Amino acid sequence: MIRTNKDLLPMIAVQGEVDPCMTHDGGEFNADNWRVGQGTTTMGGITYNFNIGDPCMGLRAEHLEPGVTSRNHLSPAANGAYSVYSCIGNTVRVVTGEAKGATGFVTGKHGGPEHLMLYFPPETLEKLTCTDQFLVKSWGYGLKLLDYPEIEARNLDPDLLNKMGIEEKDGKLIVPVTHKIPSCMMGSGKGFGYTVRGDYDVMTSDGAWVRKTGLETLRFGDIVLLEDQENVYGRAHKTGAVSIGVVIHGDTYRPGHGPGISILLTSRKPLIEGKLTKCANIAHWLGVKDCGK
Repeated sequence: MIRTNKDLLPMIAVQGEVDPCMTHDGGEFNADNWRVGQGTTTMGGITYNFNIGDPCMGLRAEHLEPGVTSRNHLSPAANGAYSVYSCIGNTVRVVTGEAKGATGFVTGKHGGPEHLMLYFPPETLEKLTCTDQFLVKSWGYGLKLLDYPEIEARNLDPDLLNKMGIEEKDGKLIVPVTHKIPSCMMGSGKGFGYTVRGDYDVMTSDGAWVRKTGLETLRFGDIVLLEDQENVYGRAHKTGAVSIGVVIHGDTYRPGHGPGISILLTSRKPLIEGKLTKCANIAHWLGVKDCGK
């Protein structure tokens, strides 16, 4: 078990509500790499038929967010706390409506719209409406790995960390991942000055690179390794750096964009290695879907 400072981390309630699907001027048509308008659904709302563990590529959708899309509408500052303090794997509870009392998990943070994505089982999704509210037991902000001071944790529930099958070997962490993604494929969101909220995108407009890296099999919730990517305080290329992230939203037709990655672990030095396995998905680690092995 990886030693952490989890006993020193406050567990604090933060609350949000469904952020409904909306269209904007021309937003229902998104220009692809050839500047051809593609009619797609947009982000937000409640998605019934795609959740963590399901394919995120080839969908007729724009940055599809699996499960429930939420945010705090009280103020930007309140939504900042909701987004920053919540971590992947945190427990969330429905506090209104017919599904009141049902529980699920935080599964992703989407930069730009500043959304928090939530997993609930199908029977709960059927009871939810677009006015329901959710309470997250936020825990993990400020997480440190006591024996690995040069590896930073971001957006990661401490209990999920120790469910991920990570091995410790010769001063390095060996992390199960489904894919290894070259630095040249990272696009929208690169250069942002913080990594404790939001995500950045894998560019998928080059079909040859998608096939070369096997990304056509990518799923919501997959754990992936980003090569030569530093995410300590900002998102940048750095030779030898390694980051581990989770796939939080789906693909897009827009150039410079693609599936979104929220960061879980990062190091400026090559202290993290990836071990390829189909089971490296948070749906498996959280016990909500079998990996199919």
